[in-house]
Amino acid sequence: MFKNISSYQPAIIDANNSLHHVLMPLLYFEIFSYPLTFDEILHFCQDQNCQPEALKKSIQEGIEKGYIFQHEQFYLCQNKPAWVKKRKEHNHRATRYLSRAYKMAQIIRRFPYVRAVFLSGALSKNVMPKDGDIDYFIVTQTGRLWISRTLLVLFKKIFLLNSHKYFCVNYFVDEEHLEIEEKNLFTAMETVTLVPLHNPEIYRQFYAVNDWAQQYFPNSPMRPLEKTIPVKKSFLQNSMESLLNGKMGDRIDLYCMRTTLGHWKKKFSNFDSDKFDNALKSRSYVSKHHPQDFQNKVLTAYEERIQTFEHHHQIQLDRPMSLLKKETKNHE
Repeated sequence: MFKNISSYQPAIIDANNSLHHVLMPLLYFEIFSYPLTFDEILHFCQDQNCQPEALKKSIQEGIEKGYIFQHEQFYLCQNKPAWVKKRKEHNHRATRYLSRAYKMAQIIRRFPYVRAVFLSGALSKNVMPKDGDIDYFIVTQTGRLWISRTLLVLFKKIFLLNSHKYFCVNYFVDEEHLEIEEKNLFTAMETVTLVPLHNPEIYRQFYAVNDWAQQYFPNSPMRPLEKTIPVKKSFLQNSMESLLNGKMGDRIDLYCMRTTLGHWKKKFSNFDSDKFDNALKSRSYVSKHHPQDFQNKVLTAYEERIQTFEHHHQIQLDRPMSLLKKETKNHE
């Protein structure tokens, strides 16, 4: 944490300055030691009127002032060329893992009540560290989220020996609750970078209902749908859903939710109520299993990166909305 410095008047780079819109995404991805290309800076620019030529001039200005460094086609705020090599390795590995993600999505989509499968986490950003895993964001039928989740977790524990490497199912929502309730820079980034693997129509609905994320990243378009696996119910889905569509299914879904929630409350008894609800949100329509509380860690690290940059260069960055940590819409 840095002390307030009152002995100087730092130059202010406000949100109307194109240089501001170059530095902010660079500093965000610096948390992950990940330099960006020009296209990526443009993609994550928070100015809806951002012009490529103005952005290029601002990058050059940043280089001349020592704010930005360029190595090959990559830009970063620290002179660390090793990050470029690391990024290339992670990108190369991600290409291989993406094909595995599609194969696994073919399995996931056949489970009862699964209606759509999206790729999330690092791989959705074309990154795969050696110790990384494949994260999935799954949409289920309304009223059957916890049955679907329980069956997928049991599959992972029994047939995949509880391995998270290729099968990390940590976020579920149902078809009627596609809007992400937590609205901040981190959730906006995760929302606009989701990769649709199965069911293009639900992805379109998801993108439309989460248009709030465009306030943060107005230059992030909908992800390509050409490779998205179309909807086709499996025999297993039809058979099990026909058995569980009545009141018995309602009771089983409620039992699965209560059992899982009870297990998490015991396992994470050291969490206070706010942290538990943020990291392990459990409702009939949503299940989030993020015990590392990555969201708050990233937002805190981002603020620290900005403060470090400001202190080092004796400047001040205007950030009116980028660090809103909590803006939730409550559904009871």
